[in-house]
Amino acid sequence: MPIMCTETYSCSLRLKSLTEEDAIRMQPGSSETHMFFPDSLGDDLLVEVQDSKGKHFGRVLVQLAAIADDPADKLRWWPIYHEPGHELVGKIQLYINYSTSSDDNSHLKCGSVAETVAYDLVLEVAMKVQGFQQRNLVLHGPWKWLLTEFASYYGVSEIYTKLRYLSYVMDVATPTADCLNLVYDLLTPVIMKGNTKTSLSHQENRILGETKDQIEQILTLAFENYKSLDETSFSGITEVFRPASGVAAPALEPAVKLYKLLHDILSPEAQTAFCHYFQVAAKKRSRRHLSETDEYITNNNEGNLMDSMTTSTAYQKMKTLCINLRNEIYTDIQIHNQNILPSFVDLPNLSASIYSTELSNRLRDFLIACPPSGPSSPVAELVIATSDFQRDLVSWNLSPVKGGVDAKELFHLYILVWIQDKRLSLLESCKLDKVKWSGVRTRHSTTPFVDEMYERLKETLTDYEVIVCRWPDYTLVLENAIADIEKAIVEALDKQYADVLSPLKENMTPKKFGLKYVQKLTKRAACPYVVPDEIGILLNSMKRMLDVLRPRVESQFKSWGSCLPNVGNTAPGEQLSEVTVMLRAKFRNYVQAIVEKLVENTKLQNTTKLKKILQDSKETVIESDLRVRMQPLKDQLANTISHLHSIFETHVFVAICRGYWDRMGQEILSFLENRKENRSWYKGSRVAVSFLDDTFASQMQQILGNALLEKDLEAPRSIMEVRSMLCKDAPDHKDNTFYY
Repeated sequence: MPIMCTETYSCSLRLKSLTEEDAIRMQPGSSETHMFFPDSLGDDLLVEVQDSKGKHFGRVLVQLAAIADDPADKLRWWPIYHEPGHELVGKIQLYINYSTSSDDNSHLKCGSVAETVAYDLVLEVAMKVQGFQQRNLVLHGPWKWLLTEFASYYGVSEIYTKLRYLSYVMDVATPTADCLNLVYDLLTPVIMKGNTKTSLSHQENRILGETKDQIEQILTLAFENYKSLDETSFSGITEVFRPASGVAAPALEPAVKLYKLLHDILSPEAQTAFCHYFQVAAKKRSRRHLSETDEYITNNNEGNLMDSMTTSTAYQKMKTLCINLRNEIYTDIQIHNQNILPSFVDLPNLSASIYSTELSNRLRDFLIACPPSGPSSPVAELVIATSDFQRDLVSWNLSPVKGGVDAKELFHLYILVWIQDKRLSLLESCKLDKVKWSGVRTRHSTTPFVDEMYERLKETLTDYEVIVCRWPDYTLVLENAIADIEKAIVEALDKQYADVLSPLKENMTPKKFGLKYVQKLTKRAACPYVVPDEIGILLNSMKRMLDVLRPRVESQFKSWGSCLPNVGNTAPGEQLSEVTVMLRAKFRNYVQAIVEKLVENTKLQNTTKLKKILQDSKETVIESDLRVRMQPLKDQLANTISHLHSIFETHVFVAICRGYWDRMGQEILSFLENRKENRSWYKGSRVAVSFLDDTFASQMQQILGNALLEKDLEAPRSIMEVRSMLCKDAPDHKDNTFYY
């Protein structure tokens, strides 16, 4: 076989009906010879040409039919083509001696085997008559009998009949149970006999090789679409993509049996290849699910331009994606539990690793393309769906997936930004130029500003409940923001009512008795203090914050904090407690300052100055005369109490009245402590105590009626101390006129 060239080449020769392992290597120009035995005239001689480096140079196709037409032409030039472009790269000269001979049974060693050709013709006719196609693969009746008898009579081997029948089946094969079961039944005896190549003829080996390739293709189709197999579909695969059911397709079990028949299932290579089919299947289904949200990733530059409806739809689709991929994994668990697949296949973990990783990547890309501005309803639903996906994988005891869905990690930075943005937004609303409703009061006699701010805080807590219930450690971050906002609310109230608070703050600061202070007292002497309506609105608002609005917030944080593990130095609720302490102290100071102002009012006139009245009384004074002298003070107290009721809500009103009552009692106590050795003042003091008790108790009861609690009528501490002093120093006889 001389080759006209300057470089050294080598050749590999084999018949098309043989496998590549049967190829014969020959050196051009060496005059080597080899004898080939073709199966039929349809067989070809394939010559692979390599260069000196062992690289593929080209291929020669020698058709046996062309040689048989002119056997005398033994020495011929054949073109060498390089694929895939079918480029002519050279020529090779081959010397081929072709001959045929007949054996005792007249079977041709080379050429058409008459009996098998005849059998093929009969088989084709039988198939045509019986309408052989995808849904009608089994021959029956007289034609089946005829084929069996024909093969038996003419000595056509059973293996050949099964292989030939199998070759026709594979031409129309579908990944359905009936087809795969038939293939398994036809192939099993062939495989059992063909474990050694010498057991089968060249023709049978050729057919087996071709059908094996086709079987591998149909198995690939079945395994890579194991959730889309459909026995009712003409192709065996559903035409429309739909959610998978937890029931394994009928074709899956025979497909597994067929794979085991063709492969050594214990070999690592076969196991790896088998698992790869299901990885491909998971990726295909994942890709199909992901395609529903592709538009939001590809158009990420337009993310900021999406309207609320489009954004809501986008988040709804992402939520659906989470649910769909979760269901994919769950159906894999159900299929796995039917014990159809080999034991080495952990289908749930295999598919979960793909679905979880793909979903994590898509969520990350989506959040970048369509960043959530806050925990709105669509965003919250996606958070829930993502968290539930992760939770379900844990509850199903699936292995952790590196790069898989970690809901908290995906949303962490966004949550921190949301909380900070909400904090800044509400702090901005607390600025003096942003505060509305100045001078307006609600039905609770409070400023609408406080109710509005706490309503917004309530909405904030409701929005973040989804987050905190899943990840309680965000409680402290949120609490810190809420505490800052509450401090800003109180500060805004102070600034809004700064003008009316100014007189009160004089009584709240330590007094320096210098010339200026005395002058200020002198100027103020003729002008009694009247509690303005604005002070009522302020204190009512603060009291409502303490008793109604803040407890709701604290209760919510207490509930969340109970789910927190040990968090170190900062305890849940600590920041809110600081606000409570600050607010209570401020409220108490304002009440005390108002009381001081009201007591100062009683000292402006001698007729209402309690100590002056007591100073002028003696042991011999008649009680009725003393009460007459106290009438101007009683009128002033009654008018003051009535005015207080007109501007303060019940709880604040009671607190101020009792503070006022206690402070007036301190006047009597101070008077007595300076005159302990002079019991002549005691009678007047007893009358004064009784007078104060009657005045405050009757006025409060008259105004509030049944709304007044029993404890509100109990004598305050200073009155009790006065009574104790009078009782200790009293004569042995008792005077039931007085309360001691």
